[in-house]
Amino acid sequence: MFRRHAAGVAIITANYNGVPYGFTATSVASLSAKPPRFTFNMARTSSSWPAVANSAYIGVHMLGLENQELADRFARGRNRFEGDHWKLGPHDVPILNDVSGWLIGKIQMRLSFENNAVVVVEVVAGEVGEHGAPLLYHGGSYSQPVPLDYEI
Repeated sequence: MFRRHAAGVAIITANYNGVPYGFTATSVASLSAKPPRFTFNMARTSSSWPAVANSAYIGVHMLGLENQELADRFARGRNRFEGDHWKLGPHDVPILNDVSGWLIGKIQMRLSFENNAVVVVEVVAGEVGEHGAPLLYHGGSYSQPVPLDYEI
């Protein structure tokens, strides 16, 4: 059923013992405005879980249509940080270049449930990128929003 639910595509990054980690996620959600917090879910079997489990700070990068190749790289690739598409940001968290926006957050809670985890993060820094259409994931593939003939 959730394949029929369109979701925004993001990349989560962390720095663990000087090594950058990252993965593509569709489970990022706003949790609160004051203080600003967000959540995401991940598999504890992920190769990035040790970094998320042991780091104090993580980054979340919202992706636009032009970031599909980056989303694929972090979803399937092995050499996710090979190249000049990133830099170290606040708290030494890897920041990806040319994304719709990024946030750095301090992890407040990790709730493990079987082989998965819900992570709660409080925002400490961020930057908004260029305005553009968001990258969506729907029905097993990337997609884009289509305007409706409806005015509010």
